[in-house]
Formats: sequence, C-alpha cells, structure tokens
Amino acid sequence: MRGRIHSTESFGSVDGPGVRYLIFLKGCNMRCLFCHNVDTWQKETSDLRTAEELLDKAERYRSYWGKEGGITVSGGEPLLQIDFLLDLFTKAKARGIHTCIDTAMQPFTREEPFFSKFEALMKVTDLLLVDIKHIDPEIHRKLTGVPNDNILDGFRFLSEIEKPIWVRHVLVPEWTDRDDYLRKTREFLDTLGNVKRVDVLPYHTLGVFKWKALGIPYRLEGIDPPSEERIENARKILRAF
Repeated sequence: MRGRIHSTESFGSVDGPGVRYLIFLKGCNMRCLFCHNVDTWQKETSDLRTAEELLDKAERYRSYWGKEGGITVSGGEPLLQIDFLLDLFTKAKARGIHTCIDTAMQPFTREEPFFSKFEALMKVTDLLLVDIKHIDPEIHRKLTGVPNDNILDGFRFLSEIEKPIWVRHVLVPEWTDRDDYLRKTREFLDTLGNVKRVDVLPYHTLGVFKWKALGIPYRLEGIDPPSEERIENARKILRAF
C-alpha cells in the first residue's frame, strides 16, 4: 500500500507536542476560501510512498523529537486516505512513535465502511489537531463549500471515546471574527470532554501566490489579517491559552 504524498518536513514545531516529522498527504474535498495549501487539493501526485519508506526517513530525525515528539500527518485531508493512514500509524506504533493527525474531519461519517476503519485508526492515534472552520452551518458551507453537521458529529464521537484533541480556529475578518460566532463555538466546545488545547490562528495571505499560480480566483482579496486586539479577544472568548 502506498500513500499519495504532497511533501514532508523534518522539524515541525507547531503541529503537535515536541518536534514533529510532518507528512502532507494529497487530496481535499473542502475549498476553504482562506486555504494556504491549495496545491494539496487535487489527489493526483507522482510521489507515492509506502509506510515503511516514510517511517524509515522520519526515524533519521528521532533524536530531535525528545519525549513528546513524533509524526504528524496533515494535508490536504489525511482521512481521505484512511486505509493508508491506518497502515502508517499501525506500523508507527509498533516502532514506539507518537502519532498525530491534523484534520478538518470532513470525511467523517458513522456509516460503513468508513466508521469501522476510523475506530481502528483511533486505537493507533495519540492526538488529533482538529479545525473548526465555522460554527454556523450556512456560513460554513459558503466558507468551505461543504456542510458541517458531520464534522461536528465527528467532534462528538472523539469526545465519546475520550480521544485527546487540540482545536484550531482560523480568525478571518468579516467571516469568523465575530463575538457571537466565537461564543457559539465556545459553547460547542464546552459540550466536549476531550479538548486539551485551543489555538486561534490569525488569517494570513502567505499562500495567495499559490492560488494565482494555479489560476484559481482568490475571493478574500482585500481582507487584511486581524489586529492583535481582535486576536486577543478571540483567545479570551475561546479560552485559548
């Protein structure tokens, strides 16, 4: 079994605890207006690798991980390659490697065959970094192109099985940076029992060049990053400390 790989990074410091080896997979069903990895959307790639190949390379950097580090799989949307992810993490745990998934939970469903595979995957996953793009269902669809009912249900399931999560929320002026939306997001998080950390990620324009290079219209043109005051406000409401 081989995964469709976009790229890897050796020293990730903000993608889970400790120093992480990052694996970015190809493919995503969401079309977030603020995405800075639009080059991962399409599934096609010439870079196909096995779990063993990735883990052998990752372990070259194991001395830098310390007690908390390990591998983080991001994307794209890693759960679109759940068979490969299960194979990768099963073999990673056999090597004693800490495993983390960076996901928006968009593929989540309690229907088969996905659900059984997801349950198996969670047994070999130590931590998830999960995005809440928007709490409002209508605006979520406008912002990402997909609904959020199954995504929020995925959050609930992770709480049911007590799987630790770090929640990430991108603060986008005119879209997510409103106190009422932030409070509703906090109210939802308060229903969960597995949230270990909340991070507010300020919107930025560093990935706009990728949109232009791919010939995709960038619809957030003219929106500036949020002010420090608004970032701190969001952190207080979401209790992101």
